[in-house]
Amino acid sequence: MSPTEEIDDSSAPLIEHLAELRNRLIHSVVAFLIGMIICFTVATPIFNFLTAPLCQVLAERGQDCDLIFISPQEGFFVAIKVSLLGGFLLAFPYIGLQMWRFVAPGLYKSEKGAFLPFLVASPFMFVLGASFAFYVVTPLAYDFFLGFQQFGTEGEAVVDGAAPLSVVFQGSAQEYLNLTIKFIVAFGLCFQLPVLLTLMGKAGLVSAQGLGNVRKYAVVGILVLAALVTPPDVITQVILFVVVYGLYEVSILLVRRVEKKREEQLRADGYYDDEEFEDPLMSEFEEEDGK
Repeated sequence: MSPTEEIDDSSAPLIEHLAELRNRLIHSVVAFLIGMIICFTVATPIFNFLTAPLCQVLAERGQDCDLIFISPQEGFFVAIKVSLLGGFLLAFPYIGLQMWRFVAPGLYKSEKGAFLPFLVASPFMFVLGASFAFYVVTPLAYDFFLGFQQFGTEGEAVVDGAAPLSVVFQGSAQEYLNLTIKFIVAFGLCFQLPVLLTLMGKAGLVSAQGLGNVRKYAVVGILVLAALVTPPDVITQVILFVVVYGLYEVSILLVRRVEKKREEQLRADGYYDDEEFEDPLMSEFEEEDGK
């Protein structure tokens, strides 16, 4: 066999994998576009639903829930952003299925059983985080922001010195949508922390002891994250910090549980006989360092 033929034979599996990946990506993009078109046709009801936290706070203050368009094209871009968010949420199960069908043939049966629960838990945790942001965080944040309005009990201007002054919220629909989506996406992604760290623990990339040792650095990182992904108000930053740090502690417990199950499996397989747990992979590293 000539060298050229050997190269062609060795490149065939790579070409097949790339073709398979292309087909999966095409299917995912088509599903996303279909979901986006569906959401575009009902963009107004979806946007009205997303305004519920703001309308609730305004109603408690005796104000009408009115948002305005400050540019002619703003209504169109609002519908596009609603369609993008809704289309992704609708298509995500199908996109996840395409990812799974691409990765699954290269996994052993035991690996499939280990990876599948994380694939199911990831969208569940995102929806849980998004729901927490929408129903808990955003009403508190908007109540804080709207507290800086300045008008009387009957809507009249407040007399401040010689000239009356009235400062009333007249929000841009696009700005409101941007802020609400930022809350939803930020908390949805932060709720992925237990899934990510547990999966890394399953792969042996992190340990419960290691996560506990860097706890003080994690606190600083979470504080920086809370300052970056939330508006500059103390309420939402504190809520995000408390939630993410709680998820970090939960992740440590989950990783410790994964390590315990791995220890029991290794004992059952006869990798060590003593009662003290010793990871075979760590033993190999220690032997190499000793040499």
